[in-house]
Amino acid sequence: MVKTKSGFEIELSKDRLNNYELLEAVSEIDEDPSAITRVLKLLLGKEDTNRLKDHIRTEDGIVPADKLTDEITEMFQSMVETKKLLVLARMKKLTRMR
Repeated sequence: MVKTKSGFEIELSKDRLNNYELLEAVSEIDEDPSAITRVLKLLLGKEDTNRLKDHIRTEDGIVPADKLTDEITEMFQSMVETKKLLVLARMKKLTRMR
């Protein structure tokens, strides 16, 4: 489960994270900022992408691009931290087994 500072919560499946097309889309963002739309759909799926957009939508109905980017960045950072913790836990378990 990933929860952003703004309160958006989502369960990201391992299959979605282990998607080569997601990796391709992320690598294209620097050259083509519009690739973020592909990243969103590959990472979250259509339904959760719409849910995220509604979560950050302003009263005027605008989805601020900077807030959307911040949310995605925060999700990726959270996943990296989670992975680090899992690796550390495995290492600790292996150390105890010796």
